[in-house]
Amino acid sequence: MKRSVTIGGVEFDLRLTFLIIFSTIVPMFDYYSHRLTGTKAYDRFLLYFVLSMFVILLLFRESPRQYGWRLGNWRRGVLYTAVGCAGMGLILWFVARGEGMQAYYEAKAPQDVWRLISLTGIDLFGWEFLWRGLMLFALARYFGPGPAIWLQAVPFALMHLGKPEIETLSTIFGGAAFGFVAWQSQSFLYPFLIHWFISTFTQLIAIGRL
Repeated sequence: MKRSVTIGGVEFDLRLTFLIIFSTIVPMFDYYSHRLTGTKAYDRFLLYFVLSMFVILLLFRESPRQYGWRLGNWRRGVLYTAVGCAGMGLILWFVARGEGMQAYYEAKAPQDVWRLISLTGIDLFGWEFLWRGLMLFALARYFGPGPAIWLQAVPFALMHLGKPEIETLSTIFGGAAFGFVAWQSQSFLYPFLIHWFISTFTQLIAIGRL
């Protein structure tokens, strides 16, 4: 892939430009509910994970390991996962019982517990690979890990618009925290596990299953 192009005296890095466009268009496509499989979680797996892998392998011609597709520092990752799940579990035990949270998730969440758990995992796997895998590690090459951690959290937070306000307002910080865990562990796997727990736990409390 050609590295850059100059238009009107302005140089554009083609890979960075493509990543910005890609990470903007894919969530928009998702937002407008274009049906691929008939199940939202499967659609998102294709949009966020499969397309990201396509970009890495066929367009960039690189190893997914360079974008967090590995166990990384698993001891650190497991520690962050345990602490993150325990801390957020305590907070959510109270927050997820709010009227706004209950009203939103009672209308959205599957009533079958195992279906809720599995679809949430499939849904978030692609999300985490796009933001805490492809975008985090790609942006870190250009701006360093600090700015990359916050930059990848911005579109992630905006994707929560329409959810309960207290949840949406927290996601810029949650997204940055997930990015920090991914960078520290050099893997997207551990923020995925934390996010999966948080989302599943929130829904189970909100719909009265816990």
